Amino acid sequence: MNKRIHILIAFLIGTVWLHAQGPMRDRIKTLKVAFITERVGLTSEEAQQFWPIYNEHEDALENIRRKEIQSRLSAAQGLSDSESEALLDNLLALQTEKYDADQAFISKIRKVISPKKVLLLLKAEDDFKKRLLQQYRRKQGGG
Repeated sequence: MNKRIHILIAFLIGTVWLHAQGPMRDRIKTLKVAFITERVGLTSEEAQQFWPIYNEHEDALENIRRKEIQSRLSAAQGLSDSESEALLDNLLALQTEKYDADQAFISKIRKVISPKKVLLLLKAEDDFKKRLLQQYRRKQGGG
């Protein structure tokens, strides 16, 4: 159940992120950089090596999210069994691609920052997503 909630939140944040207007997207990115830098406690030397790797990973994940959204745009109800099978295979391949990207990222980033800071990064990302979602809900009047 907890994994489903994380997937749903990640999907919602990804969708909001992809559809955010240019200036809003830039503002969110700036806030995220500041939030992560503070939470992880990056030194200036670490930050110089960290951010290019992190940004490359974010770009890869954004590409995967775009592919997922494109795949999900197909209404499952109107698909034949073979089309549904192909779509499902495509979605599973995208999950594998995301897993592989996450593995490669952690492998690269742990050469730049300590394992403790990697764990702090993962926590900071989750916390940032939660805050972003809370602010979005407040703005929408839903909570």
